[in-house]
Amino acid sequence: MSPTTKENSKAKLDRSKDERLEVRITKEQKELFQQAADIQGRTLTDFVVSSVFEAAKQAIQEHEIMVLTLRDRKVFVEALLNPPEPSAKLRDAASRYKQKMGV
Repeated sequence: MSPTTKENSKAKLDRSKDERLEVRITKEQKELFQQAADIQGRTLTDFVVSSVFEAAKQAIQEHEIMVLTLRDRKVFVEALLNPPEPSAKLRDAASRYKQKMGV
């Protein structure tokens, strides 16, 4: 990697990490987080950031699934309570089925 390319990569990283997050934790929590980071061969910062990132993605995904499930349930119940009239294609298909099955 040329010096210019390396400098550009570093500049991109510097720009992408311009926010700061501070938290207060107990000594026991920090020791636990540090132990986990050490086991994975990562810095404490890297371990915490990646863990929080994954937890956030999972929370959002679970929320989206719940929202879709709720919406789908409402659509399903509405279709049961107020079924739409069968279309011409559905009526034709039912007629063909009855003829073939001798119903």
